[in-house]
Amino acid sequence: MDQAEIVSLEELIKKDHVYRKVSELFPEAQIKRSLEGLEQAKGADGYGIIRLFKCLFLQFFEDLSDRELARFLQENTAAKWFCGFTLSEKTPTFTLFGKIRSKIGTSRLSKLFGLVREALQSQGYMNEVFTFIDASHLIAKASLWKERDEVIKKKYEKLNNQTLPKVAKDPEARIGSKGKDKFWYGYKKHVSVDMSSGLINKVAITPANESDGQGLKRVCPRSGVIYADKGYCGKGARQDASSKGASLHAIKKNNMKAKDKRLDRYITGLRAPFEGVFSQDNKRVRYKGVVKNQFAAFMQAMVFNLKRLVRINEPLACTA
Repeated sequence: MDQAEIVSLEELIKKDHVYRKVSELFPEAQIKRSLEGLEQAKGADGYGIIRLFKCLFLQFFEDLSDRELARFLQENTAAKWFCGFTLSEKTPTFTLFGKIRSKIGTSRLSKLFGLVREALQSQGYMNEVFTFIDASHLIAKASLWKERDEVIKKKYEKLNNQTLPKVAKDPEARIGSKGKDKFWYGYKKHVSVDMSSGLINKVAITPANESDGQGLKRVCPRSGVIYADKGYCGKGARQDASSKGASLHAIKKNNMKAKDKRLDRYITGLRAPFEGVFSQDNKRVRYKGVVKNQFAAFMQAMVFNLKRLVRINEPLACTA
């Protein structure tokens, strides 16, 4: 006679599993405040908005597509545990995740990110004394071959930022450049990082043709010193930083009279650890349009910060 064995999902997850560590720091109180009113939202299919938000969090934690996430939740016991599903409970289908992202919306997620930042500041994890600011390129989901053909068909003279929106599948993407030999079509991500903890303070997505200096005002801290590269050495960036209450220290371009190589080397040294981390980011966007990619940027920043908090809170290994 077969015997039924009672299995506890709690017991299946290792005590040192990374999801346990993340769960301890997960800002559930701030999430509930931000998503209040959506708990019984139409389209949540009875799962509840908090559990579905945790699903979206895992999507960006593991860098999964909607279809990959649906399968991951079906097969991974740790994922079920983190999101609050039982072993036998049916998990969401991939079509639900897009609906929930739209239901939450970028504006609501922005407020949530702000609440989490305030909580981190109140706990002493984040301040605005020394800030690293940088911008990186994001490549749009397009090849431009079809756009080029459309430009020829409509007899436009050039394929540029004036004609592209008229023919592109992603009309908000633009051609951006860095230096004389680096060009891309898509967006730009602007990030400010608290240098004392390495946590992301602010993040913003813009079309690729917005300069680094112009993007500073979107992620500028409200106080302290900013360390930036040559893209921020213009007068406009300094004025934007000053108006926010911050002091901008940017590496000078070689043709500038006030260039101080020793000071520039010092700033480069301070920025180096953070540039190394963010240079590893995925440079391809998931979605079309600024708003949807801003949603992704907030989620990626939240994931990054929680991973960072796990490391900050891990006890130092004892050495003999």
